[in-house]
Amino acid sequence: MPTGGSKQVRAARKRKKRMARVINDLTDEQWDALKTAWGGCAYCAAPAASLQKDCVQAISRGGRYTLGNVVPACGSCNASKCNAEVTGWLRRKKLDERTFLVRHYEISNELTARFGEVVQSTVEPG
Repeated sequence: MPTGGSKQVRAARKRKKRMARVINDLTDEQWDALKTAWGGCAYCAAPAASLQKDCVQAISRGGRYTLGNVVPACGSCNASKCNAEVTGWLRRKKLDERTFLVRHYEISNELTARFGEVVQSTVEPG
C-alpha cells in the first residue's frame, strides 16, 4: 500500500476498509473456472495472457469478489473500466453490450450450478 497522505494513499485506505466490511468468497478454483469459461478478456476477448479479476459491479459501488460479480479482464480493459458502471462503459468503448451481458449471465448460472452456490448475478441480459 502507498505511504504518506496523498490522494492515492487515502483512496487505498478507503478501499481496504470497504473490502474488510464485505464477504469476498471467490476461490482460486472458481477463478480458474471463470478464466476457462470466458477464454480470454470478458470485455474485448483478448487472449488469456495475463488476466486480472474485474468486478462487474465495482467494489466502490457495493460489488464484491464473488462468482457472480467477477470476470477476467485484460489489463487495458480493467484499467479503462476502473469503477465505471459496466453497461455505460461498454457503450462508451463501443463494445457489444448485449453479447457481454448474455454471456455473463450464462457463465454465472453455469458456474453457480457447478459450484452449488446461490449467487445473484449483478447484471441480467436486457
